[in-house]
Amino acid sequence: MELATSTSEKVKKSRGWDTIVTVVLVNAKNIPVITEDGHVHNLYCKFRLGSETFKSKSVPGSKQPEWRERFELRMSEDHELHISLWDRGKQKNSMGSCVLDLSSFEKERTHEIWQELENGFGAIHFTLTMCVVRAPGTPETNAIDLYEKKPVHRFRHGWKIVGVLHVAVIEAKGLTSKPNAYCVLEIDNERVQTHKAGSSAEPKWNKTYMFNVYDVSSTLDIKVYDSTLNMISDSIGKVSIPLLRVQNGEMRWYALKDRSKRHNAKGNCPRILLQMSLVWDPLKATLRLFQPKEVKHIKKPPKFDVGLIYSNIQFVTNIFIFIEQKHEVFKRLFEWDDKELSLVAVLCWIVFCHYITLWSLVLMLLLPFFYYWLINRHQDHIHDVNSTKHEENKKNKEGIYVTGKLQDLQTMTLTITNSIEFISSHAEKIHNLVSFKVPFFSYVAIAFLLVGSLGVYLLPFNYILMGLGVYKFGRKYLNPSRILNNDLLDFFSRIPDNHLLEEWKELSVPEPNQDVYVARNLNRSISTSI
Repeated sequence: MELATSTSEKVKKSRGWDTIVTVVLVNAKNIPVITEDGHVHNLYCKFRLGSETFKSKSVPGSKQPEWRERFELRMSEDHELHISLWDRGKQKNSMGSCVLDLSSFEKERTHEIWQELENGFGAIHFTLTMCVVRAPGTPETNAIDLYEKKPVHRFRHGWKIVGVLHVAVIEAKGLTSKPNAYCVLEIDNERVQTHKAGSSAEPKWNKTYMFNVYDVSSTLDIKVYDSTLNMISDSIGKVSIPLLRVQNGEMRWYALKDRSKRHNAKGNCPRILLQMSLVWDPLKATLRLFQPKEVKHIKKPPKFDVGLIYSNIQFVTNIFIFIEQKHEVFKRLFEWDDKELSLVAVLCWIVFCHYITLWSLVLMLLLPFFYYWLINRHQDHIHDVNSTKHEENKKNKEGIYVTGKLQDLQTMTLTITNSIEFISSHAEKIHNLVSFKVPFFSYVAIAFLLVGSLGVYLLPFNYILMGLGVYKFGRKYLNPSRILNNDLLDFFSRIPDNHLLEEWKELSVPEPNQDVYVARNLNRSISTSI
């Protein structure tokens, strides 16, 4: 009897944790050079919280090793996170360790940490997130009240943080069966998760989270999971929301999508109710667009996709055909097949060259913006580009190549498709920029083109070229630690291509009173049958 009691107490104690600690181990720096002894040396990290221990994968020893690995620990009464770095060669040697007091970190937030090793050299880079899992019987917090109490306009870190986002995750409807559902919210490298709402087809969370926004071109990714009894999480659905499309204070249903982010997830139009507020500084956000984009710590490995290769090759082929057709029309002007047309072309070219100036050339780049601006004024909604051909090709890609030669083919094809993807993606981005697919980017481009035309108008062109040369050469000289980048390419990296716009496409959801209407019809049919 005493044995049974002690066993139940141990089980109860092991289940007494109330917080999930998510750690993303990124890399390390300034690690001492390992002496050559004829053996292979690998580095790995150990994290211990309470009775739980996690050991990372082993990577080759270097001054700056990288792991990029995510894991979870459970926190109850012990708030000390023990971190140690180990070298595995002929023998196992400690490279340093440290202890982190988690009680000093704010919960429901992601913290970027560079932790110095106390008993060694170097520092370890990782992110830390502590999310509270409410115990049964704890009263729910009203999401709207919490939403209103949070400060939304405090920028304490200079030019690094451009805004603050609040997200209230309220409830979901239309889920299959009765999952024990929870949500994961992610913006770049910030990631939090809700508690499990219990077995219900209409789970309610009523949780509000605050994110620091470092780039307004980022996307809020929300994924809904079902936590099964064996601690394996099954994906229910997901949705991606660009921050620039957030409507402050609007309570809105978002349809959950499947893994491809093209169609509805399984269920009766599964959807999630959110309320969001984004406060951001346009000047900071604009300047941030011309700086390197933040790289995600955990990235998906590249996939070999025959359908994507085919669609990109077809896109590039259409461009070459278009250029060839226009080139044939242009050549006819020089051949004087149509004398009247050729004469008009010569006169227009002479007038153009006589009156053209450099500032007007820059200003002419605004013509596509004005063209699409006039078109969009008469449209209530911009239709997204369909990609059904890509899905059909993806389904039929199996069985095309011999299995034995697939690996070699992937290596060669990935090199080719990366070049084609770069060309096609940037062509789509230019079109999406001038067609106001993301209006903020278009307005930024218009503003810089106007400023550029004014600068070319006021200053001699040769002086401008000299100034640009001094600017490009002088940046690295004045700041040796600066990362070389191309401002224009950094700006273009924020503009979505057609593939990303398709992921952002919002699926239709029923009207707010549609659920009530369906319920009334169902009650009427039941009463009639009785």
